[in-house]
Amino acid sequence: MAPTSLANMAYDKLRQAFDNFQYVPGDRFSESEIGAQLGMSRTPVREALVRLQREGYISVMPKMGWVVNSIDFAVFEQLYDVRAVLECAAVDLLVVAPDLEQRLAALCALWCVPLQERLTDQHAVSHIDERFHIDLMEASGNLEMARIHRDITDRIRIVRRLEFTRNYRIDVTYDEHSRILRALLQHDGLQAKVLLQKHIRVSRDEVKNITLHTLQNAKPKRLEAAA
Repeated sequence: MAPTSLANMAYDKLRQAFDNFQYVPGDRFSESEIGAQLGMSRTPVREALVRLQREGYISVMPKMGWVVNSIDFAVFEQLYDVRAVLECAAVDLLVVAPDLEQRLAALCALWCVPLQERLTDQHAVSHIDERFHIDLMEASGNLEMARIHRDITDRIRIVRRLEFTRNYRIDVTYDEHSRILRALLQHDGLQAKVLLQKHIRVSRDEVKNITLHTLQNAKPKRLEAAA
């Protein structure tokens, strides 16, 4: 396999590990440890780590290896604000779309369901929660807004997933998403935006209350070697 492909594979596995709390703020590791876990040589591993360093996930400590950076909630709060602006702009476009019901059909089939049909797995709900907001942006038809929104989603993923370390957030998310969709289907853009802004604000406040102890408890087993 080409070195670039290996570096991308290493990056994808490490990024997933960070997003899934396999590493939390303050954790330290060496390139050789990561290489052994992934079954890769130092070169692609180092390229992946440097990329994650540029994205703000980790820092290098001379002669001591790498350390996972602390979570800067001030920055994440600003990103949540931008996300809310983009999603409200998407609502304005959606409510005037002539094929609104068709655009929202798949989302309604997933979220406007009876209690017994709701998913209960935290990881699965976290994934479809992220997709709800991405799909809502794409349904608006403004692909540039959707692209910017996906970039923000990538940056806030690690804190958004913290929200679903608390089981009660699953039912709350289903309820809030379904209310947003119903407001949209009624072409009530104002109500949809009020619900959406509250939903994003509550989500942001939930993750701000997460402690390092909670993060430690969320940690699964370490990385598996590359196939």
